[in-house]
Amino acid sequence: MIFEVIDMRSFSNLWFWIALAVLWSTTSHFVLGVPHDLFRRALREGGQPLTDTEHLAHIYCRRLLYITRMGGLFLVAFLSFLTTGLLVLAVVYGIEFAQALLCLLVPLLLVGFLNLRASRAVERDALTGDDLLALLRRHRMALQTVGMFAIFFTGMFGMFQNVTRGVFG
Repeated sequence: MIFEVIDMRSFSNLWFWIALAVLWSTTSHFVLGVPHDLFRRALREGGQPLTDTEHLAHIYCRRLLYITRMGGLFLVAFLSFLTTGLLVLAVVYGIEFAQALLCLLVPLLLVGFLNLRASRAVERDALTGDDLLALLRRHRMALQTVGMFAIFFTGMFGMFQNVTRGVFG
């Protein structure tokens, strides 16, 4: 009954594509907790925007590393369980909703790994100033590259699903 009201055909649903766009625009806008406009101001002006960028980046990195150190094992186990379950539902049973969730989740797992790696570099090297800005620039470029490939793959896979199964089921 609930599936009659809510359309589970994700790749032909406008809301899925809106969610995909919002997901990747948000992911590439906030890099290690620093909004892109603040990052650009820090590059241009220095001074207070640079100090704010440093503080935000260090707060985010400490927070992420704390969460990882306290619950990292549980988090890895849960994400492994979730990803494996979605893979079985998507590949073995061909459930489109699970395929769509995988198209969102798998690239985000890579983004999480990249965030963790960058956070460790910020903490290890106590990055500030130009070194921190250079890391943020490289990290944002990496996130945008992951997002570009994820959107491309999701678009191609979604079009394939709509063509082979038909838009109306």
